[in-house]
Amino acid sequence: MKTVYAVTWVTLLAIAVFPRTTTAQNLVVTNARILDGKGGVIDRGSVVVRDGKIVSVAPGQAAKVDGAQTIDAQGRTLMPGFIDAHRHIAQGDPAEWLAKLAATQMQEFLDAGFTTVLCAICPDQALELRQRIDGGTVKGPRLFLGSIIPLARASAPPAERGRGGAPPAGGGRGGGRGGDPARFDNSRPPLRPTVAAGAIPAAETIEAVEAVASKKYDYIKTVITTTPGGPETDTLTLIVSEGKKRNLPTITHAVSVIDTLAAVEARPDVLVHTPHIGRLEEDANAVKKIVGAGIPMTSTLAVFLPHFGSDNTPLFRDAMPFPWATISSAGQGPVNARLLWEAGISYGYGTDTSWPPKESLADELRALRLVFSPRDISKILGQGAARSTLKQDQIGTLEPGKLADMVLIDGNPLTDINDLMRVVLTIKSGRIVSDMRRPQR
Repeated sequence: MKTVYAVTWVTLLAIAVFPRTTTAQNLVVTNARILDGKGGVIDRGSVVVRDGKIVSVAPGQAAKVDGAQTIDAQGRTLMPGFIDAHRHIAQGDPAEWLAKLAATQMQEFLDAGFTTVLCAICPDQALELRQRIDGGTVKGPRLFLGSIIPLARASAPPAERGRGGAPPAGGGRGGGRGGDPARFDNSRPPLRPTVAAGAIPAAETIEAVEAVASKKYDYIKTVITTTPGGPETDTLTLIVSEGKKRNLPTITHAVSVIDTLAAVEARPDVLVHTPHIGRLEEDANAVKKIVGAGIPMTSTLAVFLPHFGSDNTPLFRDAMPFPWATISSAGQGPVNARLLWEAGISYGYGTDTSWPPKESLADELRALRLVFSPRDISKILGQGAARSTLKQDQIGTLEPGKLADMVLIDGNPLTDINDLMRVVLTIKSGRIVSDMRRPQR
């Protein structure tokens, strides 16, 4: 009986000291080191939340708010909730994923500190998951979803001619070989096409845009690999225009300097992937043109870094052996990222992976810290990632009027960026959705 009483007393103490409610929307977080997501730091301050939105962020102690739950951060770091602005969430059969894996996966995002996730290529089952999260039957991050529209008919790259293989339509990746398409990216020589891809009739493209809009997706996703004299930029321009008529932004995948320059001609709303094929340090005019377009860019640098398994095996994002022929991108991506950053581009965090979110965060941080400081990375995770979702008016920074998406970190990411993986409390719209703090005596 003594053991039972002891366990009960500890449990009650934990509840008394750290209430684990998920219903509170009025909060006061005190005694926190605040990183505001814009590069600003308050060494010791407070944040007040009312009705799920931030009403004040200030140094020192906040005044008492009637009916609000008070959280003593005890000197820990408070940051905006993490945003993955380019992520894959569904694996395998979509229906089976929704039924068996999705709920657990969504909690993993919350536990890792992610309050918003943008999935740019999603099955229709992700729409159902978003509805369940919004309706409160599944706990998870805020989901923004996209659906892909091709830019051209398939055109066989040089390495595949005569074999009957061809990459996906729309200048996509794959080379007709199967497996993870990034392994055989036809944006990368020698697979890059040398003949024009076939054009898609405008009416067919407009119909595809209408279909994406009718299903209530948040974005159109496109993939551009230009072909000589091909239709890719014209089709992208049409998609951007038709999307805007339906309040549907366009996200464009462009992984080479050549394709990024072609993409900006069409003025999509977001550029996904830092160009990692082509050397921007040798082309100042390209840097100027890309940055001058004023289009936010999403990082996804770690795709071409090895992900090390528990047995130290270097893996690609498909959990298969790492393709060393792509390793140059692991260096060129960060170099190009820094050059674009110095020129003034809006740069946001995204992973383009299916690894568990905490592992993906660790991988992307390895790439980012090659060329960015901890304070830079705090901006990339905050303001930059919010801009890459086009939701910067709602999320990404700790300031009055924004949704109260916050994470409490047991450490100081400004001195050790790996402390970003020590999230102990996640708050989404003022509600505690993950709490891993230890009870204090």
